[in-house]
Amino acid sequence: MSGKITNKAVEEYLYDILPPRDAVLAEMEKAASREDIPIVGPAVARMFYLLAQISGAKRIFEMGSAIGYSTIWWARAAGPKAEIYYTDSDPKNAKRAQKFFKRAGVEKRIRILTGDALVMLDHTRGNFNLIFIDVNKDQYPAAMKKAMKRLKRGGLLVTDNTLWSGRVTRKADSAATRGVQEFNHLVYGMKNLFPVMIPLRDGVTVCRKL
Repeated sequence: MSGKITNKAVEEYLYDILPPRDAVLAEMEKAASREDIPIVGPAVARMFYLLAQISGAKRIFEMGSAIGYSTIWWARAAGPKAEIYYTDSDPKNAKRAQKFFKRAGVEKRIRILTGDALVMLDHTRGNFNLIFIDVNKDQYPAAMKKAMKRLKRGGLLVTDNTLWSGRVTRKADSAATRGVQEFNHLVYGMKNLFPVMIPLRDGVTVCRKL
């Protein structure tokens, strides 16, 4: 779960002070650690929960969901009348996520889509109060441009891994690093976005569409 951004002692403190999660989330965290599955982890997830609650978001689209850890946090925060879209390119992940959703009691408010998240967004009707980006990092600029067209005014664009383990501070050594660097420059250069980059875990950028 660590993005190696904050001081090690501070990072350990941040995670040690967190309240325990319920059985479903705890199981997902253990599976992610054991199987090297990318999830945002509980510290970031609590921020997601707060963002969804204070924004009142009811239509949320996740671009990249893995086993659905963050999806459950969004769904619980948004409430029973919400509509949360899960996306992942691996049908096995989607089936596994569906089981977790049922156990977590949020399956009725989640729509499961399999395939490329950018394509799935094109195939989904309506606009959204909140869009979360966590796809392949080389796709970040394209994902942001698509998301902006579907995000309601006043809506939130939330993106994970925007510090990319510190690699954003150096000359790009891969398409992934270039993608994150370009994304960061794009969002801070847009007049209709108000972005804030938060150095929590691996970096989370929260933008409000003006």
